Amino acid sequence: MTGRLIRGDSCVAEGAAWLAAREPRFADALAQTGPLPLRLRPDGFAQLLSAIVSQQVSVASAAAIWARIEAAGLTEPERVAAAGEEALRVVGLSRQKIRYAQALAEAGIDYAGLRDASTPEVIARLTAVPGIGIWTAEVYAMFSLGRADVFAPGDLALQESARLLFGLPERPRERAFRVMAEAWSPWRSVAARILWAYYRVAKDREGIA
Repeated sequence: MTGRLIRGDSCVAEGAAWLAAREPRFADALAQTGPLPLRLRPDGFAQLLSAIVSQQVSVASAAAIWARIEAAGLTEPERVAAAGEEALRVVGLSRQKIRYAQALAEAGIDYAGLRDASTPEVIARLTAVPGIGIWTAEVYAMFSLGRADVFAPGDLALQESARLLFGLPERPRERAFRVMAEAWSPWRSVAARILWAYYRVAKDREGIA
């Protein structure tokens, strides 16, 4: 069972209204952020490879590397599996990311099948691949598969946003944050969108680095 799916802006608006009605601080945040972005992305191998490319580098660096990967035609698992280490190094991948990219290419993931799998199954399948952690798997389920009830409690921006919005003495730890977010089910993905949007507002207002 996939649960509720977010297919368009109306779904996000429905979830935001549900959350605002049950948590006044979400209503306050939405008054400052305005309408939330849809943030849906494609699913499949290229999306996960892009996530690996983006790890621990700047947005600009990731974009440059990804442009070289696309130019080299290395966005399909068969092409990456057939490419040697030198070809992957030339486009800008580190030794570790070459290993991760090859592992993903050889993992044999049924991406179409993930669309109908439960969220725990999706996360278990993806995190079995070296280089894909639970945050990447949760974000993939949230935005590439459109799951409405997924959260990413290990995300530092979400933690900081929750600290600011809920007046917490410190950022919630991942395990406690996961428990806190249970109250926002069945719209935890929309709660994440609210917190990310609020983080940007607070960052602009308070000069958070």
